[in-house]
Amino acid sequence: MDCFTLEKENVVEELKSSLQSGLSLGEVKKRQQEYGLNVIHEKKGENPIVLFLKQFNQPLVYVLLVASFMTMLMRDWVDSGVIFGVVLLNSILGYVQEAKAIKAIDSLAKAVTKKTTVLREGKKQEILASELTIGDIVILHSGDKVPADLRLLQLRDLQIDESSLTGESVPVIKNTQALPNNTLLADRSNMAYSPSLVTYGTAKGIVVAIANDTELGRINKMIADVHKLQTPLTKAISRFSKILLFAILALASLTFLIGLMRGEELFLVFMSSVALAVAAIPEGLPAAVTIILAIGVSRMAKRNAIVRKLPAVETLGSVSVICSDKTGTLTQNQMTVETVLVGSRKYKVTGVGYNPQGDFLLDKKKIDPQTDARLKECLVCGLLCNDARLLRNNEEWVIEGDPTEAALVVSAQKAGLFAEEILQEFPCVEAIPFEAKYQYMATLHENIQTGEKLVYVKGSVESILARSKSIYGSSKEITKQEICEIENSTNELAKKGLRILALAKINLDPSRTNINHVDLEKNLVFIGLQAMIDPPRPEAIPALRDLLAAGIQVKMVTGDHELTAFAIAKKIGIISESEKEHEKVVMSGNEIAKLSDKQLAESVKKIAVFARVAPEDKLRLVKIIQASGEIVAMTGDGVNDAPSLYQANIGVAMGIAGTDIAKETGDIILTDDNFATIAAAVEEGRTVYDNIVKFITWTLPTNLGEGLVIMLAIISGVALPILPVQILWINMTTAICLGLMLAFEMKEIDIMRSKPR
Repeated sequence: MDCFTLEKENVVEELKSSLQSGLSLGEVKKRQQEYGLNVIHEKKGENPIVLFLKQFNQPLVYVLLVASFMTMLMRDWVDSGVIFGVVLLNSILGYVQEAKAIKAIDSLAKAVTKKTTVLREGKKQEILASELTIGDIVILHSGDKVPADLRLLQLRDLQIDESSLTGESVPVIKNTQALPNNTLLADRSNMAYSPSLVTYGTAKGIVVAIANDTELGRINKMIADVHKLQTPLTKAISRFSKILLFAILALASLTFLIGLMRGEELFLVFMSSVALAVAAIPEGLPAAVTIILAIGVSRMAKRNAIVRKLPAVETLGSVSVICSDKTGTLTQNQMTVETVLVGSRKYKVTGVGYNPQGDFLLDKKKIDPQTDARLKECLVCGLLCNDARLLRNNEEWVIEGDPTEAALVVSAQKAGLFAEEILQEFPCVEAIPFEAKYQYMATLHENIQTGEKLVYVKGSVESILARSKSIYGSSKEITKQEICEIENSTNELAKKGLRILALAKINLDPSRTNINHVDLEKNLVFIGLQAMIDPPRPEAIPALRDLLAAGIQVKMVTGDHELTAFAIAKKIGIISESEKEHEKVVMSGNEIAKLSDKQLAESVKKIAVFARVAPEDKLRLVKIIQASGEIVAMTGDGVNDAPSLYQANIGVAMGIAGTDIAKETGDIILTDDNFATIAAAVEEGRTVYDNIVKFITWTLPTNLGEGLVIMLAIISGVALPILPVQILWINMTTAICLGLMLAFEMKEIDIMRSKPR
């Protein structure tokens, strides 16, 4: 069932459960037998023996294996042993690298929370999440992980962080109302999905999906169904090997025929052909490629990119399209107040993230907020009507609580206002927590010196304006024109993708010791607005410029809102300033779902920003772009990114904010979650490819020269000047001692000015 479309009573009835008592133990056992346990089924990994044997599945290796077998039949044990030894060594090197197989499904299984609280036979019980079944009534509290997919039945002030599943940058406020059929995953406010985190409030929900039937399970299936493409380097080496193989076989066959025509002994003719084949095959190539890639891995590690799979080093250098997540990659993942609006004055706030360093600008001139009474009151209101805390952890600033509230704390501290100091003079007596029904939060404070009782309120612009009687600093009643001006300013800020909070206050009788919603129904004094956004990383802008100059397209693919995505894309340069807001520059997940593959392929060429996308949308976009012949890199940090990270030619996971699932499916992990690191890694990848080409350019004439010496000896009818085992020795030693010097070549100056190959 699409349970989000049904009324909550109908869901309980359909699933034959009870909100008051839950399921009976007998019914639980029956359903567990029918539906199984709430455990994500793991995908079986490839057999290690099969994985090892696959290392021999290369055209050039076939030639060496045949040569080794034939020389063994002729009892030339030394030559046979040396040839096979070289093959075995290269295969072991390849196996060691590929044996680090991805464990994405293991991580998905671990993502499900271990224990949860349920209602069974009218009693609360704490059970293993794996024992949940369809129809169970689950009780959620702040700090809990959602153990299965739930239709919410009852709640109080429930907020859930769904960023890992949907890409939503702030916790989602939940309700219990039925929704339309076409509601996107990120907008299903009456559902709670595993493994999201409850950040605030409490709730009761009924289990509507478990194990592989959950949204998490769907992602698991998508990963299992993904066909991982060969890397460009693997394809190129394979093509090169086949061409070389045919050339070598042709020369060896010609040598064999010439020898027979000259009347030479069959054994000597065969050994001559083997010698020529061994001479022409660049045995050192696999080892050289592995070492060059390993050097690239080391260089990337120094630039904050950890490579999990060796070929990924070079693949990133081949990338022609980067599909980047927004939150945490292109942005700070730290809500930041950018604008404070008080009356007709609009203040610009500098500084980004949770670091409380910044200035307040009015008409581009720096001001002291402590001397501006209305601005100071707006900041104090945001600081005191707040549950979040800002903490210093070594050199890093971190928060406890909601990111939106934390942004208000930071903006106040930029003005030199600290909650600890102000609360000593105005201690908090009581608070009304945020409720979705009222769309505001309020705190009651007492002035220690005067005994005055003051309530600070923050919430949505609509709810605060509807309850306001006047504007701070004016004794007159608020006019329709003033309300209209505030609403226009709000719309203007919202179009820029900013999240806006309105702030107000009201004085109560000094005898009051509590507050209620009736006190706040009217007569609020409107103070102002604070508008915030998750700002772009400053270093992402020049990095994006470098990638565009290198001929690489960058597309933003995010689960966040369209307006927010548009605003960030414009700030960092994915969307140019010349593009108007009314032009079609952003596509939503709903629009993607309506297009055929052919229509979407055409749209992808023109559109660079995709917002409100579901995991399957991201996966489909990557496949569509790959089908057009592009090499795609995908960045991400959440559970929802895992299928597309795995499908992409190169998956780039975030090391700090990334989930275990994203890290396991990614080929490269960024230890600093920084988009600029991707540009640096592309540069290293291109350098790796250049050095491989340099090695091949050096080694082929060497091998060809040896082969021609053998061929000339056969044609001239003289004894072989060099035996197969001696050729192997020369090839391996020269490749390692001479050719590998090319592996350490530094990058070319103009490497990031050329187009993707």
